[in-house]
Amino acid sequence: QSRGSSRQPCPPQAPLPPLEDEPSWGPHRLALLVPFRERFEELLAFVPYMHRFLSKKKIRHHIFILNQVDHFRFNRASLINVGFLESGNDTDYIAMHDVDLLPLNEQLDYSFPEAGPFHVASPELHPLYHYKTYVGGILLLTKQHYELCNGMSNRFWGWGREDDEFYRRIKGAGLQVRRPSGITTGYETFQHLHDPAWRKRDQKRIAAQKQEQFKVDREGGLNNVRYRVESRTALSVAGAPCTVLNILLDCDTSETPWCTFG
Repeated sequence: QSRGSSRQPCPPQAPLPPLEDEPSWGPHRLALLVPFRERFEELLAFVPYMHRFLSKKKIRHHIFILNQVDHFRFNRASLINVGFLESGNDTDYIAMHDVDLLPLNEQLDYSFPEAGPFHVASPELHPLYHYKTYVGGILLLTKQHYELCNGMSNRFWGWGREDDEFYRRIKGAGLQVRRPSGITTGYETFQHLHDPAWRKRDQKRIAAQKQEQFKVDREGGLNNVRYRVESRTALSVAGAPCTVLNILLDCDTSETPWCTFG
């Protein structure tokens, strides 16, 4: 009862929009990359909501649920790297998208970010994180720009800091982060589905991880992510299509001993 009372109802669902078969949808196709582990209730809300939201805006898209099924600590950045590599040639830009964040304002732009990384969940709009270098939550990049950054660091096991390191990679690649303008809904722009009393975040810092979390990883990223896709399954959630990748990440415990729970 205490868990149920703290959760907010999901936004009402409209009928599914028509398929992407009109020229007005444009030439670009988005790979929506969703790092995931054990958030089934949020997934059931997220997939149909985002499919409707993007279809209404005529954004061609493919939703990838990046499900970490190994026994290491959660690694959001590595999952996004895997999603990028496995998303196929029919998509030309990505959204790094949290499963617990739903856009409520239809003026938010999910179109092809040709001019550089576009941070949809900007600090002025995100319900929780308001510091100026924040680039988490929802971030759009062309595949070319993501490769220019060598993706994200694979050294961040547990919750937090990987997006702060990625901000420094973006700046190091000579790219400028852009953010929404003209949005007047403030901190009501998104619905945050996360219930901290029910979903405890893994914020443990082990051994050298306390110091390492503030460093820039100048070598690792897309070029050295270690993984195996155990299975790839096409699903329909309330009529909305997505692909679930069951991903086994690998960890070199001599390099990042904090990848385990021990």
